Amino acid sequence: MDKHELGAFLRSRRERIQPQDVGLPAGPRRRTPGLRREEVAVLAHISTEYYVRLEQGRAPRPSSEVLAGIAGALRLTDAESDHLHLLAGTAPNRAGLHRRDVRPSILRLLERLPQTAAFVTSALFEVLAWNRLAAALMEDYSKLAPRDRNLARRAFLGPADPDAPLYGISDAAEFRSNVVMELRSALARYPADPSVAGLVDELRDGSAEFVRLWERHDVQATTMLTKTFRHPVVGDVTVDCDSLDLADRDQHLVLYSAPAGSPDAEALAFLDVLGAEGLVR
Repeated sequence: MDKHELGAFLRSRRERIQPQDVGLPAGPRRRTPGLRREEVAVLAHISTEYYVRLEQGRAPRPSSEVLAGIAGALRLTDAESDHLHLLAGTAPNRAGLHRRDVRPSILRLLERLPQTAAFVTSALFEVLAWNRLAAALMEDYSKLAPRDRNLARRAFLGPADPDAPLYGISDAAEFRSNVVMELRSALARYPADPSVAGLVDELRDGSAEFVRLWERHDVQATTMLTKTFRHPVVGDVTVDCDSLDLADRDQHLVLYSAPAGSPDAEALAFLDVLGAEGLVR
């Protein structure tokens, strides 16, 4: 149970809910935004004293029933409710380290996908494996040290040019927001993994933007359906984005493709033939 994070998360969710959102009168002028603590307690059917202690990080571990009541009172989404349970220690927690080894079948699949840029990321946004087209579209990761293949690190600690660390993608801001939300979830899943806490601390120390997004305590990531890469050789390339969950290892298989016969598909086909070694960046 992470009492400090649990309290901060509850406070952030409470402050975003207005009385009228839950059928309560606004009443006199409020000194702070959102619901009062006693209002949340009433809606969750628990004592005000206990809820106050939860937010202050002084309460013992709440039961699943109490958490369900609080989730309903705060109108949490499914993802937010899952995160609440993880912080409270009432949901299954992955012990030990996050996995970096990719299944051999996935490695073989990467090379068999036609005209599709494909790569595998870990729970920490480490690029673990990639195919020829992914290297041509984004970067030849074989020339980088494993530490430098981390997309979260590149997103927040990359070159001064705001687009450079993200390969000129059109949704750079959304990607950074999703990185923060996914890392917050990873930190809750792997409390004993020093590399998870270490990456979060590194990003907090090195990026004011990461700190700003981290303090929002958001955990509901948005789905990215398409994105545009500004490529130095073929120009703008818009691709469909599909991310497949490899649940057994807490990894993702990311696929970038384009409709057959489209100019974007032709650009991908050209890059596939050219390969990363043929690019001059």
